[in-house]
Amino acid sequence: MSVVRLEGVYKSFGDSAVLRGIDLTVEEHEVVALIGASGSGKSTLLRTINLLERIDDGQIWLHDDDISDPRVKVDAVRARIGVVFQQFNLFPHLTVLQNITLAARAVHGTSKPDATARGRALLDRIGLADFAGTYPDRLSGGQQQRVAIARAIATNPELLLLDEITSALDPELVGEVLDLVRELKAEGTTIVMATHEMSFARDVADRVVFLDAGVIAESGPHVLSAPQTARAQAFLARFNA
Repeated sequence: MSVVRLEGVYKSFGDSAVLRGIDLTVEEHEVVALIGASGSGKSTLLRTINLLERIDDGQIWLHDDDISDPRVKVDAVRARIGVVFQQFNLFPHLTVLQNITLAARAVHGTSKPDATARGRALLDRIGLADFAGTYPDRLSGGQQQRVAIARAIATNPELLLLDEITSALDPELVGEVLDLVRELKAEGTTIVMATHEMSFARDVADRVVFLDAGVIAESGPHVLSAPQTARAQAFLARFNA
């Protein structure tokens, strides 16, 4: 069963075409890694799935629902998708626990006791149980990003979108965040992630999608180990060097 499906998706900003006819299907429990140079369209693709950017043409389906229909209720769609961005985007005036439980209570109508129990269980899982009452500015970058991931999965979303979640972290903090994503994969979470961490993509992704100038130039489990297109070979050569 496909969780998300893009058909002929186009997106431009002014005269700049960012996505040019994207066809992509992500199956249930699949982890898909988007790779490509800056400006290739990775982040924009994720933002169109979460309706942060409206597409110019094509269709996007979340399970059986056409979420690109302009009549769709945007908030209802976003409630079904978890998103983690490059920046942590935690609410500074809320404690760690309040950040994690906010969507469950305000959007999904979960009772405060149930949301709190779920939030504390997640904090225990990510090794931050002692920080429930702490404010985000007292945490390290790696801790904040783990909280952001916990917040994204607190409502059991149908799909998890990760947009370069380690790019704002110091190198020594990257591992603790990626370990959490590995755990989510092991649990069967459906994930689409944009990343520059090639070794991580090789270890975790079921399929790698190489974007080049707004098109999918190559896709498959082989892309990192044996790219077939000249553009993918040249891009990956920079990392291998």
